[in-house]
Amino acid sequence: MTLVATDSPVSTLPKPELLKEEQAQKFVLTLSCVERAGIVQAVTTFLYERGFNIEEHQQFDDGLRQTLHLRTAFSGPLSYSPERLEEEFSAIADRFEMKFSFHDQTKKRVLVMVSKFGHCLNDLIFRWRGGSLGGDLVVVASNHETHRAMAEAAGLPFVYIPVTPDTKAEAEQRLLDLVEEYNVDLVVLARYMQVLSDDLCRALEGRAINIHHSFLPGFKGARPYHQAYDRGVKLVGATAHYVTADLDEGPIIEQEVIRVDHSYGPTTLSTVGQDAEALALSRAVRWHCEHRVLLDQTSTVVFR
Repeated sequence: MTLVATDSPVSTLPKPELLKEEQAQKFVLTLSCVERAGIVQAVTTFLYERGFNIEEHQQFDDGLRQTLHLRTAFSGPLSYSPERLEEEFSAIADRFEMKFSFHDQTKKRVLVMVSKFGHCLNDLIFRWRGGSLGGDLVVVASNHETHRAMAEAAGLPFVYIPVTPDTKAEAEQRLLDLVEEYNVDLVVLARYMQVLSDDLCRALEGRAINIHHSFLPGFKGARPYHQAYDRGVKLVGATAHYVTADLDEGPIIEQEVIRVDHSYGPTTLSTVGQDAEALALSRAVRWHCEHRVLLDQTSTVVFR
């Protein structure tokens, strides 16, 4: 690079590379298809011909299932939108029989559901306010009033939705109304202690994440840390997964583990377990919001 002297001691012109970055728009492409030669070349050529710069590329070739999963982050001309990219990419997608989508920088809008345990909600709020969650919290719903103050202190609307056996259907419809009212992209069950109906699970398929207080499928139901203590566990874990009609058996996004020993009583195990839950859930939410999670039948491919 050649330095050019000017009359002014400090140039007021922006650096060309910074100007270029400010004018660029960022996108993410995710796709899955049967593994075949030429897929990556087709993707990179498509982006190159339209003036895009690839900033991050990850792919997984599943030799057992003979499938390819890909995530490519790129930036380029402001004249493009996800809809335009999808339209122009459709010929390539048809040729390779791809399941694909383009995403811009618009953040996912997140509804958090919580009951009496507030550690996961507190952690999500902390990361959201710090800008590291990946999505935007827009509303908190609960079947208890316990955490109204926490939500409202963070500037979040708090909606109380009581649930009884007689009002369960109405409560679930109220939840769906909130999803529409707040234009919600993702529902997070942050220790929400109600079993969702099959109909609601199907309505939220692929856009609802739950946290479970164990390595699934162990220690289901009430008092999980007492069960763990009774069994003399040496590891405490938590599992973040997508919600499905099969209770706590949805595709797993993330798991966290913390080693313990015989000296940990139920209360200490619970405290350690809550740390694992918060970590696993926040990672799962961030990866989902950053389009890093691709569903693969009953499992997931996660590009961290």
